[in-house]
Amino acid sequence: MASTVTAEEVGAPLLSRERIIAKPGFNRWLVPPAALCIHLCIGMAYGFSVFWKPLQGALLGADGKPLPECSAGAVTFTEKSIGTLHALTATDCNWSQFDLGWMFTFFFLLLGISAAIWGGWLERVGPRKAGLVSALCWCGGLLIGALGVYIHQLWLMWLGAGVIGGIGLGLGYISPVSTLIKWFPDRRGMATGMAIMGFGGGAMIGSPLAAILMNGLSGGAYSIGDFSFEWSGFRSATDVGVWQTFVAMAAIYFAFMLIGAFGYRLPPAGWKPEGWTPPANGNRMITSNNVHLKDAHKTPQFWLLWIILTMNVSAGIGIIGAASPMLQETFGGALAGSPDIGYLELKKNAALLAKAAAVGAGFVGLISLFNIFGRFAWASSSDHLGRKTTYFIFFVLGAALYVLASFAAEWKLLAVFVGAICIIASMYGGGFATIPAYLADMFGTQFVGAIHGRLLTAWSTAGIVGPVIVNYMHDTRQAAGIAPDQIYGPIFYTLAGLLVVGFIANLLVHPVNHKWHMSEADVAAELAKLHEATGPVRTGSYGIGMGGITFKSTLFWLLVGIPLAWGIWNTVEKALVLFQ
Repeated sequence: MASTVTAEEVGAPLLSRERIIAKPGFNRWLVPPAALCIHLCIGMAYGFSVFWKPLQGALLGADGKPLPECSAGAVTFTEKSIGTLHALTATDCNWSQFDLGWMFTFFFLLLGISAAIWGGWLERVGPRKAGLVSALCWCGGLLIGALGVYIHQLWLMWLGAGVIGGIGLGLGYISPVSTLIKWFPDRRGMATGMAIMGFGGGAMIGSPLAAILMNGLSGGAYSIGDFSFEWSGFRSATDVGVWQTFVAMAAIYFAFMLIGAFGYRLPPAGWKPEGWTPPANGNRMITSNNVHLKDAHKTPQFWLLWIILTMNVSAGIGIIGAASPMLQETFGGALAGSPDIGYLELKKNAALLAKAAAVGAGFVGLISLFNIFGRFAWASSSDHLGRKTTYFIFFVLGAALYVLASFAAEWKLLAVFVGAICIIASMYGGGFATIPAYLADMFGTQFVGAIHGRLLTAWSTAGIVGPVIVNYMHDTRQAAGIAPDQIYGPIFYTLAGLLVVGFIANLLVHPVNHKWHMSEADVAAELAKLHEATGPVRTGSYGIGMGGITFKSTLFWLLVGIPLAWGIWNTVEKALVLFQ
């Protein structure tokens, strides 16, 4: 085993890229849980709606009842927007769901923009510093948002949790991508699937945690054997407990994200797993060369992959966001054991409506499970199927399932409908987890994190396109007097059309023209800039990446695995309502 003098031994700055180059004996299986520490925290962005209802009743009048919303009586988009402008600084009225819903727009718009702007910086400074900045932005944004809730200033919550937090989302989301791909060249899809699975699972942990912090434990206490813990929550007769929950979650998340950021390590230049040899000829769709960040967007492959991600996300995000009302409108009283009652009649019966809403919530939980496991399963499968083939499956099967869902809605086949939408949700999540490996196949690993950051502008675009298509078509058909159970058929066909566009784009993907490939001298120059090589680049494992399951790696995996298992169990409990 060759010995090396590490940057840590010569006193490199704590946050420098040089400081985190792995030494002999390092176990590469310590890197995925570091990534999960960050992704499970920032993934709470998906679960922020747990705060909407409490915040809609945060301000109380002299009679102890919630004050009216600032946009009370508003119907049109313009009227609601005027109400939101008033709500930005008002302290005499409550915020509406429309006001609060803009948080999601800020989250995912800023995620894509920040990842695109600072992806190159991340590659230069390394994942440790980027992970720390992500933690400061995400958790600091929550603290600023808590102040906004405390003094009831919507603009401050938008700025803190939405804008600054959104920047933290972008940096945190891409911080482990190139790192994991470099550590697992033999399992690129699986590696990125593990981390991005965490982003999908963040809400499974964060939403029930937030509910417990606000409202206390069920029954007021939690007991295991002789151990008993009581918690009544931050909520009181005069306070909904949201700002305190923001502060508590910021502290918890900051601790986890620090562990993740300082757990990152990078393999030395030229490292490869013990016993692994790249295929002699290789798959022609997987390059052994690198494309520079400044050239990636000049290639047709980048824009084809941009279209692929946009179409896959657009086709899924709108339906996932409307899952519960979609199920209730389509199947009406059948969800509450009264199949002869339509949705309009169901709304008039509070008891039946409550049962249907519970089933709708279970449907959302089931979709969440398919979303998170799809990220790992599809990305891992792509290592064997190939990335292009995997996306062909997404587009062909997805389009067919949307057509099937339309027929299932018309024929009132609940099980078929639920199954189709859940598989679509798995491919929605799988698309996110597979795209980093697809990028590495096309452009190499040297700048894949930064290129991925730029490609995430597709997510920002899809976050607008998908919901606009679904919500606009829903509202216009509803206004035209179409029966609720007939509303979604044309929407499903439109979304299937988006997947056809994605299919065509994927069909056109071919290896990058060799004129864009960096020469060996160019790569060596980039490595020198990063202080990764002080002489000829060596190849081999030289004792790094060994270990597999060890006591240390097991503890690290338990640190992220136990909260994730708890979140999944909570989601499964909700989903079981569908099968009762």
